[in-house]
Amino acid sequence: MKNFKILVFTVLLCVSSLSYAAKVDTLQVASTAMGKTYKAAVVLPNSYTKSKAAYSVMYLLHGAYGHFSDWLKNTPNKKLVQNLSDQYNIIIVMPEGETFSFYLDSPVNKGSQFETFITQEVIQKVDKTYRTISNRSGRVITGLSMGGHGALYLSAKHPDLFCAAGSMSGAVDMSVMLNRDSSAQVVKLMQPVFGDKSDNSEMYAQYAVLNMLDKIKANKLPLIIDCGVDDFLIEPNRELHRRLVYNKVEHDYTERPGAHTWDYWENSLPYHMLFFNKILLKNQVVVKK
Repeated sequence: MKNFKILVFTVLLCVSSLSYAAKVDTLQVASTAMGKTYKAAVVLPNSYTKSKAAYSVMYLLHGAYGHFSDWLKNTPNKKLVQNLSDQYNIIIVMPEGETFSFYLDSPVNKGSQFETFITQEVIQKVDKTYRTISNRSGRVITGLSMGGHGALYLSAKHPDLFCAAGSMSGAVDMSVMLNRDSSAQVVKLMQPVFGDKSDNSEMYAQYAVLNMLDKIKANKLPLIIDCGVDDFLIEPNRELHRRLVYNKVEHDYTERPGAHTWDYWENSLPYHMLFFNKILLKNQVVVKK
């Protein structure tokens, strides 16, 4: 009987903890720009259903070869994003970016317009569907690898949409990919974005975050950037850091042990959240628990 009571108590405890966990929605986002509908994962903190307040939003971008659900299924701790949403009382949106879009508007393919998709269609859909702070003071963006490039690129071009941005292991100089053993595969995958010029490093340079210092400096957005010391993208990130320092652009830059892995990004994301939370608190847009 004693063991039965313990079992019942354990089950009730688990049910109780589940009922107070962040909720994950799958949002259908129609893209007029591309004539398609894509999915986005939306994590709502537990407090959302019990409140009438408007919530800040973090846009969390996935990397190359991935899709919108990556952050929910690939971290060693499968509840990482939900836990952070609850801890900081923030909505976290993970939109689709396809396997190799780099969150750009392709100059050759109307079916790959992911800058427009994120900055106009996804944000608009999220703000219409949920109670959000629907201006830049309550909106931040970050991502890993391709998504790190995307977060810095989109925030540099659209500072009116975000109050801060970050990058984890960011592909801040996409031409580096052409120097790898899999360069032929990279060229093939980038053809929907750059077409016949997918093997041209000058084309990549036109869209590289590394070459956007003028915009970044003028915008004065708070930035957090990090990369693992064993990551194949460490040197472009170091170069971005050097250029930001030379141009006197304030930013938070960190190198940690680790490579281009989910173990590294699971460790990195809480630092980004802490960084953003300080800014959102300063903007007075954090919902009190």
